[in-house]
Parts: sequence; C-alpha cells; structure tokens
Amino acid sequence: MSGTVIPGTPIAVDFWSMRRAGGARLFFLSHMHSDHTVGLSSTWSRPLYCSPLTARLLHRRLQVPTRWIRPLEVGQSHALGEEVTVTLLDSNHCPGSVMFLFEGAFGTILYTGDFRYTSTMRGEPALRGRHVDRLYLDNTHCHPHRPLPSRQHATRQAAHVIRAHPRHQVVIGVYSLGKETLLVDLAVEFSTWVVVSPWRLEQMRLLELPDVFTAEEGAGWIRAVDVTEIRWDTLVSWNMLHPTIAILPTGRPVKVTHPNIHPIPYSDHSSFSELCEFVKWLKPCSVIPIVRGGTCQAYFQKYLSSAPPVLPDLKIPKPVQESVQQQSKRMGQEPLCLLKRAAWHSVPRGVVYESPEKYTEKSEASTGVKVPQQNYCESAFCSKEGCTCHTGKEKGKEELSGEQPGVARAASTVSQALVSDEHFPTGFAEQYLLTPLNVLKLNSSQKFDELVEDFFRRGEVL
Repeated sequence: MSGTVIPGTPIAVDFWSMRRAGGARLFFLSHMHSDHTVGLSSTWSRPLYCSPLTARLLHRRLQVPTRWIRPLEVGQSHALGEEVTVTLLDSNHCPGSVMFLFEGAFGTILYTGDFRYTSTMRGEPALRGRHVDRLYLDNTHCHPHRPLPSRQHATRQAAHVIRAHPRHQVVIGVYSLGKETLLVDLAVEFSTWVVVSPWRLEQMRLLELPDVFTAEEGAGWIRAVDVTEIRWDTLVSWNMLHPTIAILPTGRPVKVTHPNIHPIPYSDHSSFSELCEFVKWLKPCSVIPIVRGGTCQAYFQKYLSSAPPVLPDLKIPKPVQESVQQQSKRMGQEPLCLLKRAAWHSVPRGVVYESPEKYTEKSEASTGVKVPQQNYCESAFCSKEGCTCHTGKEKGKEELSGEQPGVARAASTVSQALVSDEHFPTGFAEQYLLTPLNVLKLNSSQKFDELVEDFFRRGEVL
C-alpha cells in the first residue's frame, strides 16, 4: 500500500487503517488508483480531503458517503483549523491526481504522491522560492540505469508500431484510471473511435474527456481493455478472429509472452533524470521515498539545501490567550502582561550548544583562576538530584528580573514539575525554542496545549 502517516503531524495521506493511524486526524487522498485506496470503502466515517475530480470518482466507485468527502480546489491554499494549511497542486499523473503542500508548526512538507515531473511545475506560485523541510518523493522509477522517454515521445513510438501493422486491429492495455491522454492522442492521430466497455465510457464522460470513445463494438479499430487481458492466451484467441496487436504502455520491465505484444515505455511516473531535475530545483532539506523498500536518498544528497529545517513556532492557543486576558483584567494588569513576561524570559542571551564543562575548562586556561567545579550536565532534560544546571539558571533569572526569591522558587517548582511529568525542557518558552524537532514530536499538540495552560495557570498564582 502506498500510504503514509507523516510523523510529527496530524496528517495521513493515502492511509486508511484507523487502527494503525495513530494520532492522525486529517486524511488526504492523492488520486484514485487502487493501491492508494486500500482500506477505503463505503464504511469510511471521517472527513477526507481530495481534489474535486477525485471526489466525484470516489463516491461513484467506492461509494464513500458524500458527507465525509471534502473536495478542495487545486491551486488554492486551504486552512484546516489552526494547525495545517494545505495547497493542492496538479501532479500530472492521472485525472484528479494532486500533490499536497502542507504548512504548519511542523514546517513545510511537500508530498508528491504519484507524479510525472515537467518543467512547467517550476512556474507554480506555491512552489517557486519555497523552503521545503521534507519532500516525500515518488521514487517508482528512481533507477539511474532505467531511462524513460517523455510521454509525447512514447506516444510517437506507439503510433509507429500501429503504422507498421496497417491490417491489424489494435488493443491497448490500461488500468481503470490513467493513460487517457494516450488514447485520445491515438484516436485523433488515426481518426478512429476508441472502443471501451460501458462502465469505462461512463467514466470517460465523468472525466469530461474529448468525445472519441464509444461502447459500440466494431465502431473503431482501436480498443482499450484492462491491462490484465494482455497475455498469451487472449492474443491467440483475438488473432483467430482478426489479425491483432497489443500495445502495453508501461515504464516497468515486462516479460513478453507473445510476438504481437509490444511494450511501449509510456509512464505516468517521473523518470530518474526528471526526479534529479526536480530535487535540484526544489532544494528540500530532506528527501523521503514514498515507495517502501526504495533507497534513493543517496542520489539526491548533493541537491539538498544546507539551510536548517524550520523549528515549530511557539503559538499560544486562542482559548489560552482569552484566559490570560481575563486573568490579567482581574489582576488589574495590562491584557497581555503575562504573555509579555513569558516572552521576556524566552529572549535568547547567547546560545551554547556544547557542554558547559568545555567553557569552564577554557575559562581556567585563559584567566589562570581556578573555577570551582560545578555539577553541570549536558542534557537539557536533566532532573538529577544535586545538579546545578537548573538551579543556576533560576538563580540568574531571579537576579536579572529583580523578583522575590519566593517567586523564583515557585517558578523553579513549575519547571521541575514539567520535567518530572513529561521530560519537557525547563524554562518552558526559552527551552522550547532550543529543543530539537524530534524531541518536540514526542509531545502531542494536545499535551502541549495542556502544558501551556498549566504554565499560565501557575503564573496566576504567582
């Protein structure tokens, strides 16, 4: 199954197992290919976001109730609550297929889904000049020794095969969705109808494609059938009735079982060279392959951005802001006094990432004065007894702010309570800005909101 629950976010893309979805609350469908809808059925009962065209296909083919389907316009940004903003972009894969550009406290994530890169994507306003922290990349053809031509060139190859067999009927193997452009181009090139099954004809009309399809047998000499019908026994039976060739448009290596089967390298996935061009232009901070088992990161390492990933913002939830304003009015303070005080404490005054012991040794060497050895630790999450890495900080804050010793001790108690409960950094706002992203992900957004409320609730007592 091609689906992902994106770590550190409430987002799941093409992933429909609620039992394994963890904390995912926002579900997205990139397109209607069957390997992306495993587990999705008429029993689905959560809001689901997709393109308008996919929404129509979804209800028609899988009977997902329309009350749960949330179509989003392609090319526009949509705010989903206060956590996530998403922009849908055409992925050039099949009708209705899209990429998702997610933005939030987790940074910026581009999820390509299945896509075929073209240079026109560089003109997409949502991507131009965008800093992308994580790129979830379609790595279907991430093989440097497996080149693929453009779809236009592959279409010309198919036309060449057809012209080389002027007395033959043509059968083209396709999936339930996709390769429609190839069928339209060949119908126009040879001025013939493309014969399809009644259900496929209904779908072609739903997709609003050019009127070159018919369900009337014998009306045209090109037929579109399911790809599973292109095999040795069917070719034998077709040729007993009329000389027939089969065209199999695929980018994957196939074993030919009959001399009249002609594979054509027509693919709706990006070639290796196109993937390199795309990553080189986008310059993400990291690349994550969508297809499991694929190892393609090494090919793109030289194209990645050297800029550090964006850390999540410290955003105070709106209910907490309103609560703080009410508290401040009762205490006769300015409406955002408590927030300002927290922000003052969070202003960095020189960030040291190395162990404080290194600086202690350096001071001794440079001044010649022996500094008493302190029981400092290197971890921002230390809660060892007797360690002065926290008490020293609180003492410094007490002297800088001019607060009473009792107030400083109370604040220290709040910080220690946070550490002992959830291993959250002391000094809350200040340490939050310095905490690695992978550590912050361990705390759910709900728990984070609870910590913020608890922080200001204790501040009211002060």
